[in-house]
Amino acid sequence: MAINGTVTSSGRLASVYSDVQISRLNHPLPLPAVLKSSFKLVDGPPSSAAGSPEEIAKLFPSLFGQPSASLVPNGADPTELGESLKIGVVLSGGQAPGGHNVISGIFDYLQDRAKGSTLYGFRGGPAGIMKCKYVELTPEFIYPYRNQGGFDMICSGRDKIETPEQFKQAEETVLKLNLDGLVVIGGDDSNTNACLLAEYLRSKNIKTRVIGCPKTIDGDLKCKEVPTSFGFDTACKIYSEMIGNVMTDARSTGKYYHFVRLMGRAASHITLECALQTHPNITIIGEEVSAKKQTLKNVTDYITDIICKRAELGYNYGVILIPEGLIDFIPEVQTLISELNEILAHDVVDQDGQWKKKLTQQSLILFEFLPQAIQEQLLLERDPHGNVQVAKIETEKMLISMVETELEKRKLERKYAGNFKGQSHFFGYEGRCGLPTNFDSTYCYALGFGAGALLQYGKTGLISSVGNLAAPVEEWSVGGTALTSLMDVERRHGKFKPVIKKAMVELDGAPFLEFASRRDEWAIKNRYISPGPIQFIGDGSNAISLTLRLELGVHA
Repeated sequence: MAINGTVTSSGRLASVYSDVQISRLNHPLPLPAVLKSSFKLVDGPPSSAAGSPEEIAKLFPSLFGQPSASLVPNGADPTELGESLKIGVVLSGGQAPGGHNVISGIFDYLQDRAKGSTLYGFRGGPAGIMKCKYVELTPEFIYPYRNQGGFDMICSGRDKIETPEQFKQAEETVLKLNLDGLVVIGGDDSNTNACLLAEYLRSKNIKTRVIGCPKTIDGDLKCKEVPTSFGFDTACKIYSEMIGNVMTDARSTGKYYHFVRLMGRAASHITLECALQTHPNITIIGEEVSAKKQTLKNVTDYITDIICKRAELGYNYGVILIPEGLIDFIPEVQTLISELNEILAHDVVDQDGQWKKKLTQQSLILFEFLPQAIQEQLLLERDPHGNVQVAKIETEKMLISMVETELEKRKLERKYAGNFKGQSHFFGYEGRCGLPTNFDSTYCYALGFGAGALLQYGKTGLISSVGNLAAPVEEWSVGGTALTSLMDVERRHGKFKPVIKKAMVELDGAPFLEFASRRDEWAIKNRYISPGPIQFIGDGSNAISLTLRLELGVHA
């Protein structure tokens, strides 16, 4: 359909599209060669679990141990299978650039390989499944969202299908729509939920199969078979542009230290990737802080030491990157948060502070030491998973305050003679809904095609997997990885529950080692890089993230 300044059937107002958005609508998306011809599905060996296999086996008796699968060429043409399908798709959790292309990929696969099929989009996330709120997706409905950012085609939500009543509601919906399959596009928690639903439906002998797709800008949903989650590439390039701009500002004024907190509650992948792209003076990696058992004072002293060294060289400015979840990586704070989670899971925080008596002495001392604002933020309502909402803890402001205090002390000791002015930033939602990069656009489209193929061949409880990503798109591999193979058990709301194990920054991995080998130089010498805005054509437009390049052993 053409964009002509009218309201489309899906609700997007075509007249507000920029020239770039319009150009992206018809951007051609290459497919891996295996998806463009006849293929067959080949099963691998039986799978296990990322941790606690005996517990995972008990929780998923129907799915545990099932093999992952790969698409290989020279099989039968899927169109020969003859059956049209009824498939549902849902977006779950926070937004990530490229989600619309996953849906487009599923739709195009069905149109191409399972003619006469129907694709339903559940509105508002998993709640749409439970409430049977859906829309039938058509070419006219999908077109305005191709290669566009956001999740507004059908919108997302953070609800979970986890109680017996909720599973029953989901069952009623899939039976009412006579669904052959359901694709859950989400992060680690959403895909854990997808696996639980797949187990439930199989145990009930219901034909609906469930396939996941790896989404999260945080980059903590990945493994050997799933090299990256979609959205990470785009978000990091957006943040890196902003960091580059801040660096130019710092050098232009010569008088500000910019403390930039970046998305990533559980892992520091975004912070590490942005550091590799921009070369800031100081970067704190949460996993390193945890491994070295550093305290808040250790982190403060590390930052202060570099500020003092730079002042001696005449540099009273700089850029410091901090992961969103830093406070959760510091062992002493981790212990405090763990105790708070247990207390708040069962008690209400009373005004007279009686609840504090349940803290250990060490945690109580630390809690009382923290600024009042941080104390209040630590006591905020927990997220749906029972965790502290670290995005609301202004770690960058806390560090600015602690560095100021330490620098004043060093001035009195005549160990510092510079001038310090801290500026705080949090780059968060700005990166979640940008126009997806060429990589994310193509990767997501292939993930959607792969999900369609897995469902057509009768698979359930797998996550769509596209690999060999450093090679040309033609050579990408496509398949599905057993969701139970990614799982471990974790304590949440005071109980042990299955969850896909988060992929953390590996301190012996190539991305961190590359960063560690260069950070001392970046600290003192201003090696700033300003990547500029995302490119869609020309040099660099198809570049993958530095993290992925290094992990796959590809060097510039």
